[in-house]
Amino acid sequence: MTSIFDAEGRNIPCTVIEAGPCVVTQVKTAETDGYSSIQLGYADAKEKNTTSPLKGHFAKANTTPKRKLVEFTTFESQLNLGDVVTVDLFQEGDFVDVVGTSKGKGFQGVVKRHGFGGVGGQTHGQHNRMRAPGSLGASSYPSRVFKGMRMAGRTGGDRVKVQNLQVLKVYAEQNLLVVSGSVPGAKGSYVILDK
Repeated sequence: MTSIFDAEGRNIPCTVIEAGPCVVTQVKTAETDGYSSIQLGYADAKEKNTTSPLKGHFAKANTTPKRKLVEFTTFESQLNLGDVVTVDLFQEGDFVDVVGTSKGKGFQGVVKRHGFGGVGGQTHGQHNRMRAPGSLGASSYPSRVFKGMRMAGRTGGDRVKVQNLQVLKVYAEQNLLVVSGSVPGAKGSYVILDK
C-alpha cells in the first residue's frame, strides 16, 4: 500500500496494481460450450514448466504460456482469440471489485481468530486460562458440539472479495492502476479485477 494526495489535499490510502497486458486465450460461446465467456491469461510462464495440453491451448491463441488463467462471463467488449487487453479498459473514477486470497496466518487461537476476550480476570485461581475459549456447549443433550462453533483453527488463506474500490489513477504506459484502499493478499500475489 501507499498513499497519494487528492486535489483538496487529503491523504488517501491506495494500492498499486499491475493490470496487464492480458491475452485472450479462449473464447467460449453458447453454441459450443453452453455459455459465453472470455478466458484471459496473464504473466509469462517458462515453456519447461507448462504441461503439453496447456502448450497446445496457448498455441491456438498464438501466445506464449501464461501463469494465471481467469475466465470472465460478463465482458463488455467483443474480443477474439489472441487479442490483448490492457489497463485502458479502466478510467479514473470507475469502481472495481478486487478478488484475491488473503494472507495465511496459520493455526491461531480464538482470541486472534474470532476476537474472543479470554476468560475473566487473573484472580480466582486463573492460572493459564487467559486466552481459552471457555465453555463449548450443552451437556447430555445434544451431547455434541454444533458445526460452525467458533474455535481455534487455521486463519487466512481464504478467497476474499473487496467491493467498490475507486480507480484513482491509470498509468497506461506501465499498465498500472491505483485503487483506493487495500486489496486482499500479500505483496506480489495475483488478484482479479472486476468492473
